Amino acid sequence: MPLGVAQHPSPAGLRLQQLAVKTQGKIDATKLAKYAPLIEEIDQLKRQHQAVILAHNYQTPEIYYGVADVVGDSLQLAIAAEKLDAKVIVQCGVYFMAETSKLLNPHKKVLLPDLEAGCSLAASITGKDVELLREKYPGVPVVTYVNTNADVKAASDVCCTSSNAVKIVEKIAAERGVDRVLCLPDEYLAKYVASQTKIKILSWHGHCEVHERFTALELQQYRRHHPGITILAHPECPPDVLAEADFTGSTAAMANYVGQNRPARVLMITECSMADNVAIANPGVDFIRPCNMCPHMKRITLENIRDCLRDQKFEVTVPDAIAARAKAAVVRMLEMSQ
Repeated sequence: MPLGVAQHPSPAGLRLQQLAVKTQGKIDATKLAKYAPLIEEIDQLKRQHQAVILAHNYQTPEIYYGVADVVGDSLQLAIAAEKLDAKVIVQCGVYFMAETSKLLNPHKKVLLPDLEAGCSLAASITGKDVELLREKYPGVPVVTYVNTNADVKAASDVCCTSSNAVKIVEKIAAERGVDRVLCLPDEYLAKYVASQTKIKILSWHGHCEVHERFTALELQQYRRHHPGITILAHPECPPDVLAEADFTGSTAAMANYVGQNRPARVLMITECSMADNVAIANPGVDFIRPCNMCPHMKRITLENIRDCLRDQKFEVTVPDAIAARAKAAVVRMLEMSQ
């Protein structure tokens, strides 16, 4: 019997077998044995509380494959959140993602397993900053990355993600009849958008602490040591890193690229759990891992997912004065993404 599971396994033993199959043997037996009862307990709590679990692509495999009902990038999770038939949503991601789920599901309880799971990029700007930029650039539309807190969304015209930023910028510029757009707060995403459009992009100085650490020299060294490697990079990386990459795209776009093109050897320039999850879904593709972890995403664990569901704690809410305007910016993004 694989992994020491009995011939007639308990529910936890069955979950262990299922996770072993899903993860293509990429999680060792000792860890699987530890995870299985937790996953079974979480499943029971989900049924008890009519809950669903949303997990971002940066979550670890035991969460991504073991307990999540919906997985994806920020846009995919935002779309899914709006359509969910559940009373409780558990957001396995960071705080702004839980806020976005609450904006789109105001009558559902939204839980975040660790309320300290923040984001360096979201922390780089406030709603007041956006209002001051509006005063400085009157009449210029404001497009803000969905990786922001609700007060920033509320001060914006529309949100965007890395997968639709160019489309959103061009659409709102055409609607308003302008040739300039404020694209906030990620400076590198703004530079990437500027390289893909004729619209003049005004930016902010926010950065993702994971993506800003990558360098062009690092990528050049990987190419020398791994000839023929295909490099995929997230647009939150610095411009010189994107110039060294073979493909630039959102986390979903990178995953799709690997699945469709099946390159022999891949280097994904993004959070390293993303590479773990894509590797599991694409056996036979060799992944080289430059492991920059997001310390905020890694605050989410099976244990605190279990705890927040069991105790119905760590609820995320958005003040009414902010919620309506913030939701409008997110809904506008979803409409413009059609």
